[in-house]
Amino acid sequence: MDRKKVEQGARLLMEGLDLDLNREGLRDTPQRIASMFIEDFFRDIEREPEDAITAFFHADYDEMVIMRDIPFHSLCEHHLLPFIGAASVVYIPRNKVVVGASKLARAVEIASSRPQLQERMTSQLADVFMKKLRPHGVLVRLDAEHLCMTLRGIYKPGSRMVTTAIRGIFRTDLAARNEVFSII
Repeated sequence: MDRKKVEQGARLLMEGLDLDLNREGLRDTPQRIASMFIEDFFRDIEREPEDAITAFFHADYDEMVIMRDIPFHSLCEHHLLPFIGAASVVYIPRNKVVVGASKLARAVEIASSRPQLQERMTSQLADVFMKKLRPHGVLVRLDAEHLCMTLRGIYKPGSRMVTTAIRGIFRTDLAARNEVFSII
């Protein structure tokens, strides 16, 4: 990433808004904005979520594995405003192979570290988990508040968008799908 260009862009935006960049509180704002985007929002932009799925274990377990309420934040690719929420990931291991729990959360973190659409992120995560875990099925659910809807546009604070991606057995077995939704 080009820190100087990000700083210049922030400076141009602030000048375009006729803000006094010599004022004490704004003097270092372009550098702070560059740091925020590079070190916080886009810190994993060059990684792929599947990079996180690395630790597999054999366990005498073949029931649902559910990790819910994984906090995440991303930026809406339309306005570069945050959407903030929680992810739930469910899978049924095949051949009693499970993945390290932190790897699921890390994949969510990586997927959210880029300008994003919630719908795309949901599908992307489900596809990654199906590919890397090779489970009987995967269900991913994201629930988020989009600041582009709460701070601008329609001004509806508190509204939330929920997206799901359903793969494998959860698509065909209605009882399994209903069980997951009752838990998450």
